[in-house]
Amino acid sequence: MTSKTAGSTPPDKLKPPPQFVPEVNKVTAGDIAASLKAGVSDFRAHPFMSGFFGLFYAVFGILFVWCLVWLGAIWMIIPAAVGFPLVAPFAAAGLYEMSRRLQKRERFGWSDILTVVADQRKRELGWMAFVTLFIFWVWIYQIRLWLAIILKDASFSDFDGFLNTVFFTPQGWTFLAIGTCVGAFLSAVLFSLTVIAMPMLMDRETNFVSAMLTSLRVVSESPVVMLAWAAIISAAMLVSLVPAFLGLIFTLPVLGHTTWHLYQRAVPPVQGGSVQPSP
Repeated sequence: MTSKTAGSTPPDKLKPPPQFVPEVNKVTAGDIAASLKAGVSDFRAHPFMSGFFGLFYAVFGILFVWCLVWLGAIWMIIPAAVGFPLVAPFAAAGLYEMSRRLQKRERFGWSDILTVVADQRKRELGWMAFVTLFIFWVWIYQIRLWLAIILKDASFSDFDGFLNTVFFTPQGWTFLAIGTCVGAFLSAVLFSLTVIAMPMLMDRETNFVSAMLTSLRVVSESPVVMLAWAAIISAAMLVSLVPAFLGLIFTLPVLGHTTWHLYQRAVPPVQGGSVQPSP
């Protein structure tokens, strides 16, 4: 006798929920320009609230460098400052939420935005923070490795001595060349994984792996335009570090808002979910 249960289909409630794989659009230079314009508009709409997130990031950077000086880790100041922008996408979570609400023409206050940011610890954005910080750790570790291999006999008793060794000796030039190449590779990897994933996780109920894969697909669909956008972000962030990190008060909010609008153009909204890209 054949069992009634053999080969039967399990109840629907036991089936894993289907994973939605979003389509992606090809990103153009016009999309970058339009997103940047929308990002500036969002910053102007709430300059103090947007600037708060930039100020928080800048103060954290200042304290981070001060701790390195206090600990005597002079060699880490430059690589830490250069690698510091790698964690900027995670710091922009509040800016994404502001742009989302501005697009939907919702009224909001400080508590609304800060509550949403605090709630992200319960969602997949925490895993993205882990990925970001892991790549930042790899960046710092590989700098320490190349310092030991190339500049093993150099003394870094003070910051001036470190700068003189790095910028005015053949060994220092070799160290800079290798560090720049490795840093460019790590930055490209992290940018490709996070540029769309971060705002996507704020906007949709999805897992961080799917968000990273979607981000990679957007970059692979429009590699030249997206890497050009990465270069713009890197240049703007590095210039912002020069005035004691204070330039981040303005550049981080604008770039964060812009990234939200770029995500909206790159990934079509879910029916009944995200709003359409702003014109």
